[in-house]
Amino acid sequence: MTVKPDADKVDAVAVELRLDRISRLYNSLDPAPFHERELEAAADDYIVGSAEDLAGRAMRLVIVLPNSELQRPEAAQIAASIRNHFALRERTEHRRLRAEWHRGWISLLIGLAFLVVCQGARELLLSSEGPVSRMLAEGMLIVGWVAMWGPLDVFLYGWWPIARRRRLFSRLMRLDVELRLPR
Repeated sequence: MTVKPDADKVDAVAVELRLDRISRLYNSLDPAPFHERELEAAADDYIVGSAEDLAGRAMRLVIVLPNSELQRPEAAQIAASIRNHFALRERTEHRRLRAEWHRGWISLLIGLAFLVVCQGARELLLSSEGPVSRMLAEGMLIVGWVAMWGPLDVFLYGWWPIARRRRLFSRLMRLDVELRLPR
């Protein structure tokens, strides 16, 4: 019986991150235990940017470290800590997405109520004669519909960039991480 390598690992694009020390991977001000530490902003940007450049193709992260660093006990926790970092980022985006939807629904209720008030005021203005009343009535119509832009912005455009980032972090929290010596 022959064992075939996992197709995802074979087809995954290798993204290399060369470091001289493990500590360069993490935010030095983060007091959390090693496996829960936040990645350094530059490392996070590099990994996220690489994943975005791959446009959904499978990726594996290859961290190149000197032998002295690979022998350290923390080296065994690097993969788990990177996945944990992106799991935290995914949960943050999930909360942002929920907040955006909540804002959209609240904006929709406010916008609809304002539109009803504007339409009522418009009807009153149209019942009186005169060019100024007609002009104000048309203004009320426009203002009422402009008030609907906020919820439309959320429901048409505001949520999907957040959902896209959440999907990206969801992929990165399952990232295959390989530690390797420099060649």
